[in-house]
Amino acid sequence: MLIFAAILAIFVYGMIAAMLGTILPDLSDRFRLTPTQNGTIAFSQALGLMIASLGVGPLLDTEGDKAGLILGLAFIAIALFWLPRSKGFRSIVFLLFLLGVGGGIVVTGANALVSGVSEAHRATALNLVNLFFGLGGLATPFISANLFKRNSVRLCYTVASLTVASLVIQAITRMPAPSGAAGFVVADAGSVLGRPLLFMLGFFLFLYVSCEVGVWNWLPRHLIAQGIPESRALNILSLGFALGMLIGRVAVSPILINVAAVKVTLAASIAMAVTTFLMLRTSKPTVAFVLVFIAGLSMAPVFPTTLAIVGNVFPRMSGTAIGFVITCGWAGLAVSSRLIGAIAGGDPLRLKKALLLIPASAVLMVGVNLAIWSALR
Repeated sequence: MLIFAAILAIFVYGMIAAMLGTILPDLSDRFRLTPTQNGTIAFSQALGLMIASLGVGPLLDTEGDKAGLILGLAFIAIALFWLPRSKGFRSIVFLLFLLGVGGGIVVTGANALVSGVSEAHRATALNLVNLFFGLGGLATPFISANLFKRNSVRLCYTVASLTVASLVIQAITRMPAPSGAAGFVVADAGSVLGRPLLFMLGFFLFLYVSCEVGVWNWLPRHLIAQGIPESRALNILSLGFALGMLIGRVAVSPILINVAAVKVTLAASIAMAVTTFLMLRTSKPTVAFVLVFIAGLSMAPVFPTTLAIVGNVFPRMSGTAIGFVITCGWAGLAVSSRLIGAIAGGDPLRLKKALLLIPASAVLMVGVNLAIWSALR
C-alpha cells in the first residue's frame, strides 16, 4: 500500500511536470506571451520547486512522509483549479509558483518514502516507482492533443481531480512515523551538509534537471517553430520523450541489481549528450520522434538512480539529504529556463540555438559523474 501511494503521487507529479510544456503554446496565444515571459513562468515554477524541496526535508524527517505528501498534493490541486481562471501573465506566474511548491514537496516526499521502504534494492525500487513519472508525463500531452483538442482548461480540471483522488489515498494510507534515529536533528545537519560528495551529487542533478525539464517545457515550442503542427509536436513529447523515459526505467531496473548505480548514470550521461544534440538538428517529424524517444531512454535512470546513491551514502537524515539534492536539481530548472528564454528573446526561431544548453549540460554531467565515481571508490 505504501508503494501504491508513492506511485500515485509520482504519477501526479509526472502529469504536472509535463503541464507547462503542454499548455504553454495555448497560454502564449491567449495572452500573447513572448519567449522571455515563458522563461519567467518556467522560472517561477522552478523557484517554487526549490523552496519546497529545501524546506520539506526537515518536515519529512520530523513529521513523516504522509504530512508532506498531503500538503504538496493540496497545493497542486489549488493551483490547477485556479489556473483556468487566470487573468494574465502575473496570475500565471503566481499559480505556476504554487504548482512548483506542491510538486517539490510531492516528489521529495514520495522518493523519501520509497527510499526508506526498499533499502535493500533502493535503486531498483526508485526506478520502478519513477517509471510512473514517465507515465504521467506521457499522459498529459497525449490527453491534451488527442482527447481535449489542446483545451488547457479541461486538462487543468482533469489533472486537478486526479490530484484530489491521490490526496485521499495518501490520507487513508498508514505510513510509518519518523523514528528518533531518522528524525531531523539540528546538531547532525552539519555532518550531512558538510560532505563534498553531497554537493557533487547536487550539482549532477542540477545539470540533469536542466536537460530533462528543458525538454518538457520547451520541446513543443521548438518543434512548432520548425514547422511541425502543434498536435504532432505534443505527441512527439508524449509518445516519444515520456514513453522513452517510461520504458527506460522498466529496462534499467533489473540492470541495477548487478551494475553499480554510478556506472548506469555515467552511461546515461554520455547517451544524453549525443541524442539531445541530434534531436535539435532535425525538422523532420519522424526523425525527431525517434531521437526524442532515445533521449527519453537515456534520461530515464538518472534522477531516481542519483537519489538512490544519496540514500545509500546518507542513511541517516535521508529526507534532508534527498531534499537538498533535489533542490539543487530545481535550481538547474530555474537557471536553464531563464537562460533559454533570454537567449531566445522575442524570436521563437532563436529557440533552437538556446536549447543547445541541453546537450552542453549533458557533457558536463559526464565529468561530474566521473568525479562522483572517484569519491565513492
